[in-house]
Amino acid sequence: MLVITRKKGESILIGDDIEITVIKVDDNSVKVAISAPKSVTILRKELYKEVQEENKEAAQFDISNLKNIKK
Repeated sequence: MLVITRKKGESILIGDDIEITVIKVDDNSVKVAISAPKSVTILRKELYKEVQEENKEAAQFDISNLKNIKK
């Protein structure tokens, strides 16, 4: 893991085509802007974890439960 200090208006480059810029710094938060190609998926980590968990639960779904659904 790289830990780096940046001030408002400063950027970090990842490869040749991803730029992360610090937009605003408050007491308990930092606002960043991310410039990346449309082919790059950008998700908040907590959302990514939630989707992973839901996918895991869906994969464990017992198809025999479908018989209990009323039409």
